[in-house]
Amino acid sequence: MKNQPLLEKLKMADLELSNRVVMAPMTRSRADNPENAPTELQATYYTQRAGAGLIITEGAQISKRAVGYINTPGIHSAEQVAGWKKVTSAVHEKGGKIFIQLWHVGRISHPDFHDGALPLAPSAINPKAKAFTPKGFKDTVTPKEMSLEEIKKTIQDFRLAAKNAWAAGFDGVEIHSSNGYLLHQFFNRTSNIRMDEYGGSIANRTRILFEIIEAIREEIPENRIGLRLNPSLHGLFGMTMDEETIPAFDHIIEKLNSYDLAYLHLSEPFTDVSELPFAVPNIAERYRPVYKGTLIINGGFDREKGNRFVSEGLADAVAYGKPFISNPDLPERFRLEAPLAEWDQDTFYTPGAKGYIDYPELEVAGKDQ
Repeated sequence: MKNQPLLEKLKMADLELSNRVVMAPMTRSRADNPENAPTELQATYYTQRAGAGLIITEGAQISKRAVGYINTPGIHSAEQVAGWKKVTSAVHEKGGKIFIQLWHVGRISHPDFHDGALPLAPSAINPKAKAFTPKGFKDTVTPKEMSLEEIKKTIQDFRLAAKNAWAAGFDGVEIHSSNGYLLHQFFNRTSNIRMDEYGGSIANRTRILFEIIEAIREEIPENRIGLRLNPSLHGLFGMTMDEETIPAFDHIIEKLNSYDLAYLHLSEPFTDVSELPFAVPNIAERYRPVYKGTLIINGGFDREKGNRFVSEGLADAVAYGKPFISNPDLPERFRLEAPLAEWDQDTFYTPGAKGYIDYPELEVAGKDQ
């Protein structure tokens, strides 16, 4: 087999990853129990994929106020910590590395999750999207603008979630500051029209992220903190770009160089933004020269494109989402240049083992053919 940069080891902070194929965080909605805690099912799922250089788990809500989807796990209760311990122990036994994604959806929620209370957000602006509630999809509502006290409480919720993650045995945490959820809502002028210290200027709108980093590093080593950003997101969950969107991300990423983080995880645009006047169509190309630490890139990559980005120095590692759902042994398939199995989108968010832990590894698939 020809040399594949994706399969080379990577030193990330004080961790050595066995390869540069990262499992991206993906909501799978299998925590269908009253505690919203991981079970042996999640332990099996992640352990099957422990051949990834790094696993980043699905988003785990940092508090009850952070939830916005049914059957998603949390990291704020003793039951959830105990459940995640099963996952981390099993992954580590297979030699894997695993970070947990810390999640607050903000306005992408619904009163059904909060005993009738409004979701929290930077400003009282309805994203005009759909919330996946226990009673099915419902229209989002106008959220409650967070008070300063609620902002400070949320920062502490991130800190406590990181503390819980460390107790659960995770190798680190990823701050979900992307994809139209709470922190992204603070960054964007279309979702944040506050006039206090968390709104207005770029420095103010991005302030909460750095206060969260400062809080989390009180609980876990700074070099075990990663974060995810999606600079050219447009059209998802009511997020639209304007002339200050990219400058805000420029500010964030330049400032991140003053920290010794595990990594920065960036997404290429989810949609074609080449005609948008304020968008950047090639995220890795823009930010690789800016960010001095470990850079992970994500967004529709195949094996060939992933190897090219690493080879050309555009990223240190590549995160794969859907291919990991149906190919638990994805790095091995890359090594063999083997065909990839197709995923079943109908089972992405359904409870149970089907479409979750029943995708075979390559050698098993070969016996079945």
